[in-house]
Amino acid sequence: MLRILRRAIVLAGVVALTLLGVRAYDAQRGEPLEPWHTVVPDELDADEIDQTTWNGYLEAEGAAFAEVRAEVTEKLDPSERLAYNRYFDGSPVYPGHFATDWNHSYILEPDGPPSGVAVFLHGLTDAPYSMRNIARRYQQQGFVCVVIRLPGHGTVPGGLTAATWQDWMAATRLAVREGVRRSGPGVPLELIGYSNGGALALSYALTALDDSSLPRPDRLVLISPMVGVTAFARFAGLAALPAMFPAFARTAWITTLPEFNPFKYNSFPVNAARQSYLLTDFLQRKIRTHSQQNGLADFPPVLTFQSVVDFTVSTQAIVDALYSHLPGNGSELVLFDINRSSKMGLLLQPSLDVAADRLLPPPPRRFTAAIVTNDDGASRDVVERSVDAGTTVERIRALHLIYPQDVFSLSHVALPFPITDPLYGLAPAGDESFGISLGTVAARGERGALIVSLDWLLRINSNPFFAYMSDRIAAFSTAPHPAAQ
Repeated sequence: MLRILRRAIVLAGVVALTLLGVRAYDAQRGEPLEPWHTVVPDELDADEIDQTTWNGYLEAEGAAFAEVRAEVTEKLDPSERLAYNRYFDGSPVYPGHFATDWNHSYILEPDGPPSGVAVFLHGLTDAPYSMRNIARRYQQQGFVCVVIRLPGHGTVPGGLTAATWQDWMAATRLAVREGVRRSGPGVPLELIGYSNGGALALSYALTALDDSSLPRPDRLVLISPMVGVTAFARFAGLAALPAMFPAFARTAWITTLPEFNPFKYNSFPVNAARQSYLLTDFLQRKIRTHSQQNGLADFPPVLTFQSVVDFTVSTQAIVDALYSHLPGNGSELVLFDINRSSKMGLLLQPSLDVAADRLLPPPPRRFTAAIVTNDDGASRDVVERSVDAGTTVERIRALHLIYPQDVFSLSHVALPFPITDPLYGLAPAGDESFGISLGTVAARGERGALIVSLDWLLRINSNPFFAYMSDRIAAFSTAPHPAAQ
């Protein structure tokens, strides 16, 4: 028996070394790392964030951006001074030349006395830009809106090689402290999280149940929340082991791509995947613990928007790991279905035809569930099919919206942006320009000519149902707080 065990250990070691060798070899075949991959700006860690003020955080943030300018922008080789490079100060996508650089943290104040506090948490590789459309709606409703840049974001992708999920949680606590300080006592507190920010919002709310020093949120709004990630993220740290040797530094990266998006990284380090897994693991353990102890009786109502088709996060995990544990507290889940009238329908995965129905448990449920879908299989008109919590009767409401003909589904990255968004919109509007309109790209030509794969350009970047989503958020935010049932 001992001999068999030894052989198994040796075999496992040989397999592991082989896989790491293949990983190192494969990484070396790619392009060399650029300065924005190797420079890691100095940022506050979790302990320092917990000890600082909002102004102190902004000061440290400004120093990080100054470091990027000094160590990256001002040291670019002539070969890197390209029109599409966001770190080249002669580029039309260079954020430093915009009227507002939305990579930075910001606060939107209401015109009159605050009616509430809203804290916004952006997604992984993202920037505060992604939250501005929803934040403006909250501002119009009288909320103080705190939109924080999470550590490692907005500067250079290299920043995500050092950031930890504990740093992001500390930044969340800081944003809440600042929002409450500005609004004063006695007004509602809401957390709005997109993707990885959704995991942070949920984790904060769960931690606040155990820590009386943390202000408890009254409501959570989640957009494509990262409740569950792929199995690869769990073991992503192993993929970066060869990076301990300088010759294999590229193995610390899952993808290294040109950085042409002024408000989002295209490159993705292994550490970012690893931290997302650690955060969601913490979140799911917290949910299970509280669910077993008291059924999450004191948890705030949650409103979630999620595309049925999502390449980044697990849609099923939102139902199984979150909503199945929530009490009857007024929570709602909205799913955006595929476009069943799309002319691309014949090329869609057959499983998607019934995906929306299979995601949800049969009614009655403790939460309200809505599916935004075609009125019928041939119509582009969109309706909301919803079943209220505790009932089995489906209600159908016409939304007076249509699914764009060439769009077969929404995507993980599309939900926070209206189609009029100047960067990501299908139909950009307004006077703002960020040097490129990523939402209008309709690439046609020979393969191999573009600096990125067509997958990056074909993914829809804006939400044709954003107005509906915004109205749903506003109604949820102003509704009376129901007592848990």
